[in-house]
Amino acid sequence: MTFYTSLSGLQASQTEMATISHNLANVSTNGFKKSRVEFADVMASNVSISPTQMIGSGTVVKAVRQQFSQGGSQQSTNSLDMLISGEGFFAVKPDLNSAKVAFTRNGAFFVDNDRYVTDANGGKLQVYPVDGSGTVVATGLDSVVSLRLPATSGTPSATTKTELSVNLSANASIPKDSQIFNNGGPAYKFDRFNPATYNNSSQTTIFDALGNAQTMTNYYVRDTASTGAGTTSTWKVYTFVGSDQLSSGGVKGPMTMTFDDKGKLTGVANANGGTGTPATKVTFDGFTPASATTSQTVSLDFGSLTTQLSSPFVKNSETQDGRAIGQIESVTISEYGVVSASFSNGDTQALGKVALANFSNPSGLRQLGKSYWSATGVSGEAKLGEAGGNGFGNLSTGAIERSNVDITEELVGLIAAQRNFQANAKSLETSSQISQTIFNIRS
Repeated sequence: MTFYTSLSGLQASQTEMATISHNLANVSTNGFKKSRVEFADVMASNVSISPTQMIGSGTVVKAVRQQFSQGGSQQSTNSLDMLISGEGFFAVKPDLNSAKVAFTRNGAFFVDNDRYVTDANGGKLQVYPVDGSGTVVATGLDSVVSLRLPATSGTPSATTKTELSVNLSANASIPKDSQIFNNGGPAYKFDRFNPATYNNSSQTTIFDALGNAQTMTNYYVRDTASTGAGTTSTWKVYTFVGSDQLSSGGVKGPMTMTFDDKGKLTGVANANGGTGTPATKVTFDGFTPASATTSQTVSLDFGSLTTQLSSPFVKNSETQDGRAIGQIESVTISEYGVVSASFSNGDTQALGKVALANFSNPSGLRQLGKSYWSATGVSGEAKLGEAGGNGFGNLSTGAIERSNVDITEELVGLIAAQRNFQANAKSLETSSQISQTIFNIRS
């Protein structure tokens, strides 16, 4: 009987040492939770044995219980890394083709090549669907979806209207290098590749029907100067989109801007001399950008803020009504778990809200490996909630929860388990020697 009592102690100590070794092996595993061996004594009794004379029959491993204490925090520069402070688990789906959901404390996430937010094991982060304001529209484990980042945002639209205001310097001179004398009178030859043939230029970004960005460039050439009170001065404006010069009024040529002697813009005429409506606005003839296959028409309005003053040339303002497709630029997660994406066109889109799970008895969860757990009858069914909710902990971004293994504590426990093993081995050896002595007496 003593033999089997000592053997049970050896087996129990071996289980404890194996558990501690497993803890130590995962000291650097993110989100890992250590386990602790719990023992129970074994008593063989019946009604005929006096309670004061009962001798135990050894020990048995009652449970290898997981310890869900908080692990240490490690800061990171990844905006998708998350840490749960307190109770709660992230829900992940290891297989998109399966309804099975696993739970983890490892909040190290990144974007895979299919734009899903996933962990190192391929598990897709599960979030609640939300509306445009970030409000959850469906709850429950059956309602969560795998978080996927959209590649683009918005619908492209072609630019049809541009508004631009500039100040053209009243002190500017007529470009001499652009003057070619023909029959005794000046004629002007503009060359956009020769800065000596124009005074200033401005660039405005416009968009074609596909949302591709194009550059509209206006070149300003001083044509005539005011000679005194009551007289006017004029400027020629050549407009290009890319390398193509735009036409207006059926003529491919410059617009004419007229200013009074006080520098106020009094009108803009298109290339054939017609006046725009209103006087500061010109609508160009239809053109097809190099990046598109459909024609578009653009108007240019210099407005009432365009002036000719003695100060240097400056572009005061510009607007246009076109819109590009937004490319995703960044992703952020709020302290409440709302995932938002920002796009190059200025759009901000709420993509979902991180779903957190908790259990009545987390120690009853089944370990699946890879820092995953699944629900069992011992743990109870998953209860889903949100960050900051009662029993679901708080969410921090840019941080990861480390293992909750304390190396010093585990090493001390390992020494104690080793001593227990040695003591039971010695007891087993003593039992063997006693048995051998008895055998020798009989012989």
